[in-house]
Amino acid sequence: MLLKTYTKEIFRSKCMPGAQTFHCHAHLDQNIKDVLPYLNAELGGSSYTSDPPSVTFQIHGKLITIHPDKIAMNVMQDEEEAEKILQWLKRTINDTWERRDRIEPSFESASKPLLIEVLKLLPKTNCRECGEATCMVFAARAVEGVKDEKDCPQLKGENREKLQAYLSRFHFE
Repeated sequence: MLLKTYTKEIFRSKCMPGAQTFHCHAHLDQNIKDVLPYLNAELGGSSYTSDPPSVTFQIHGKLITIHPDKIAMNVMQDEEEAEKILQWLKRTINDTWERRDRIEPSFESASKPLLIEVLKLLPKTNCRECGEATCMVFAARAVEGVKDEKDCPQLKGENREKLQAYLSRFHFE
């Protein structure tokens, strides 16, 4: 087992004191530097850096960055959600480490969907039925992994299928 323990720190953003969500830092008691390229390969990190080492994932609209000694997460609703995600990450880190001999490590950042490609497929009615102010904002949220073809009531037929196929090329959990 590579990662055994951590200390959790929950806080509100200092630059946005009125924010309703929290940030979480898990300070790791073990150095997990060696697992980062394997996690990047397994989870399709949106950003990988080797110096200083880190891998960032965008999952359900949350940014999660894993460093050798810390995990940073944003947009947490509460401490319970943060703990649930941290426990999932701990299991994933340890499972990936155990299987590393069967995983080709990746030192590259994953490709990302392009905003313009998503926007081309949307109806561009700015109807707000999806909960976003405009189709441009919807496209940005789709690129982030927060929205997909099912979230646009106006999107039908071939364009719905094309958007689903396009977004499925990128790893969103």
